[in-house]
Amino acid sequence: MNELLTPKDFKHKISVTVRFHEVDMLGVCYNAVYINFFETARLEYIKAAGMMPAKGIFSDGNIFFIVRNEINYRGYAYHDDILDVYSKISYIKNSSFGYNHLIVNQKSGKVIVDGKVVIVHVDSGTRKS
Repeated sequence: MNELLTPKDFKHKISVTVRFHEVDMLGVCYNAVYINFFETARLEYIKAAGMMPAKGIFSDGNIFFIVRNEINYRGYAYHDDILDVYSKISYIKNSSFGYNHLIVNQKSGKVIVDGKVVIVHVDSGTRKS
């Protein structure tokens, strides 16, 4: 990311606890797990904004693909750490939109990771954006 975001730059936050199966034998959270935290935060963001279809995420025929994940590792999280995961929509275009994410250790206040995601809406028939 070009600019370093802080929690003050976000309005949406969820908290997650690093679970046993998300860490290595030293108790350090696996790098790929943060992408799962981003995904969980995005879904909660959509629910909080009232944009989730009444019958569930796959019920309205809309299809969205993640076409880019970008993550910057700035620290480490450990088993049982409580992390605050911040999310916001960074842009909206014709068929794509982006999110910014920030994950902060709740106890220390240190930034663990930040990242960006690009999501594309695709036509259910043609599978093209």
